[in-house]
Amino acid sequence: MSPTLKLAIVGGGSTYTPELIDGFARLRDTLPIGELVLIDPAADRLELVGGLARRIFAKQGHPGTITTTTDVAAGVQGADAVLLQLRVGGQAARNRDETWPLECGCVGQETTGAGGLAKALRTVPVVLDIAEQVRRANPDAWIVDFTNPVGIVTRALQSAGHKAVGLCNVAIGFQRRFAKHLGVDPELIRLDHVGLNHLTWERGVTLLDAPGSGTGREVLPELLASHGKEISEDLHLPLPVIRRLGVVPSYYLRYFYQHDVVVEELRTKGSRASEVAAIEQQLLDMYADPTLDTKPELLAQRGGAFYSEAAVQLIASLLGTDGGTTVQVVNTRNDGVLPFLPDDAVIEVPAEVDAAGVRPLPQRPVEPLYAGLIAGVTAYEQLALEAALKGGRDRVFDALLAHPLVGQLELADKLTDSLLANNHEHLSWA
Repeated sequence: MSPTLKLAIVGGGSTYTPELIDGFARLRDTLPIGELVLIDPAADRLELVGGLARRIFAKQGHPGTITTTTDVAAGVQGADAVLLQLRVGGQAARNRDETWPLECGCVGQETTGAGGLAKALRTVPVVLDIAEQVRRANPDAWIVDFTNPVGIVTRALQSAGHKAVGLCNVAIGFQRRFAKHLGVDPELIRLDHVGLNHLTWERGVTLLDAPGSGTGREVLPELLASHGKEISEDLHLPLPVIRRLGVVPSYYLRYFYQHDVVVEELRTKGSRASEVAAIEQQLLDMYADPTLDTKPELLAQRGGAFYSEAAVQLIASLLGTDGGTTVQVVNTRNDGVLPFLPDDAVIEVPAEVDAAGVRPLPQRPVEPLYAGLIAGVTAYEQLALEAALKGGRDRVFDALLAHPLVGQLELADKLTDSLLANNHEHLSWA
């Protein structure tokens, strides 16, 4: 197939972008890109990343062209799909998200709790502005959101009528790790994955008879029996708990299941943001080397493993370049799939994906142990989105009070003051 597609990456100056570029280059038969535009307001970083991106394409013989721009409207013009991977406020804002909640005895994390709310408040208005520019340039373009918190951002996009879907690497990470444990091709592993972004459980793992097959056998009990220790260590959750539950929670469930333990850990070590900032500086120094034409091994420490494979699979299906319907775990509108949630809630489940769109697959009833937490966090996400769209201290307070990791009047009040004090430069209404 001739390379005719145009893709744009908003946040293309991220040090993570070469991971995506490498995936696009390796999987060019699945996703034939004619032009790739990297868009970022940070022109200096953009040129470093853009230079490496071009060298990766050239090294792997990719015929597509890579251009860079700081102008969103110009960059998305004519794009078939636009990927969003931005961080409003950069690592400095992330560092604050991960530290000031600890002063109140709450977990400091960029996608959940008070820090996650701060990120949502900063991010949603910016993303919606970008999405409007995409809609004006090409209303048929798909918007694929990698930007955290993915569930809230995707809900904002879909509620505003944008052609959008969210993507996270938790599911593909489990698929790859389970396949490795079993010694099989990842395409033979299908997950019974249910929940919200960063709040999911693997309730089953099917070993398919063949890639794309509708038949196979359940192997989750086998995985837990034979590889429970490795799974437990990956998740930093106690093995007896995982075996008793009989499911594999995502790593992010640790913030709920062991909140106070995590808070104490975070108080005694530096923030993840400071680690990432140091890694990013090393990566930028490497990207400046004109002889570098592959993604550095150090990039693996930046996070986001397997994102490029997941992105290629999703975009290829949405744009119809893979020739059929695939089943992938995405973040999309609920529409009754989980009947205890509103239709406009964004859930993370397997879905059929093709050129006609995204259709979440029916789910068996969710057990109360998980459904209660899913419902509580969904209510918080709805309130968080209202706060991001309309502003106001009371809305921020309401969202924090609703969050299962907060839920106390005095605590929500103190966290609200800290959030506003640490984000006033990013919130026009604060």
